[in-house]
Amino acid sequence: MSNTVYKNYDQTGLDREYDNRGKVENCDEFMKRYAAESAKTRQRLDCKLEVAFGASAAETLDIFFPPVHSNASKLPLQVFFHGGYWKALNKSDFSFVANGFAAKNAITIVVNYALIPTVDLSELVEQCRRSLAWIWHNAKPLGGDRERIFISGHSAGGHLVGMMMATDWAAHHKTLPINLIKGGCGISGLYDLDPIRLCFLNDDLKLSEQDVFANSPVNQQPGSSGDLMLPLGALEGDEYLSQSHTLADAWKTQTWQPSVIALAEHDHFSIVWELHNPQAELTTMIHRQMGM
Repeated sequence: MSNTVYKNYDQTGLDREYDNRGKVENCDEFMKRYAAESAKTRQRLDCKLEVAFGASAAETLDIFFPPVHSNASKLPLQVFFHGGYWKALNKSDFSFVANGFAAKNAITIVVNYALIPTVDLSELVEQCRRSLAWIWHNAKPLGGDRERIFISGHSAGGHLVGMMMATDWAAHHKTLPINLIKGGCGISGLYDLDPIRLCFLNDDLKLSEQDVFANSPVNQQPGSSGDLMLPLGALEGDEYLSQSHTLADAWKTQTWQPSVIALAEHDHFSIVWELHNPQAELTTMIHRQMGM
C-alpha cells in the first residue's frame, strides 16, 4: 500500500491533482490560442508595451487602452497576473485578456515578473507589489482612476492575487493607501502552497517550509477592505476546488465574504480564455465587481 503524502493522497495521486497539462488533453491547443489572440490584441488595441516598473529586466508591464480614451480620463483599471506555476510563461501570452475589459471602457494592465529559479518566490511576490505601487502612482497620467484599481490572475496568478489582497499597503510604503485594491478575482488559484511543496512541482520550485508559510495566502490576514471572487472550472478536480474553499473559509469575516464560483464545463485552460470575450460569464462577473 502506498504511503500518503498529503491528506489522503499518495505521491502519484497528489502529482496528478496538480498536473494541469496531464488533466486537459487539448491544453496545447489553448496555449496556441492564447498566443495567437494575444498577438492580434497587441495589434488591435492602443497599447504601451514593455513599460518598466522595477529595476530588473523582468519587471515590465503592458498597458491596453479602450478604443476611446484620453489622458484626462478617469477610467477603471484591471490588472492581470499570469500563471505558469511561477516558473513559466510571461505577460505576452495573456494580452488577450484586455479584450474583455476594453469593450467596457477600462484600462487593462498585464504584469510581468521574474520566474523561479531566477528569483525566489518571496522576491517574485515583492515584484508584483512593486507593480501595483507603480500603477497607483502612475494611474493619472495614463488616464486611469487610482481609486478604482481591481486585480485578477489565473492559477499561480490567482495566488498572486491572494498575496496582493493580503498586503498592508500603508506599511509597505507610506505614500500608499491601505485600500489600494478595490477588488480581486483569483481564477483557479493556489492559496495553500503546502501540497505544491510536496508534489512534483517542487523539483523545480524548491520551496521550503518557510517559503510555504510566508507565501501562502491562507496564512495571511486579508487587507482592510476589498471584494474577492474565487472562480474556477468545475472540471478542475478536488484539490483546486479545495484551494479556493480553504481560502474563502480562512478569510471569512464580517467585512470579508470571499465567494467561490465553480463554472460548469470549464477546465483549467478554458476558464481563463473566457476573458477574451466581454460577454462571457467570468468576464461579466468581473465587470460587475468593477461597477461597470
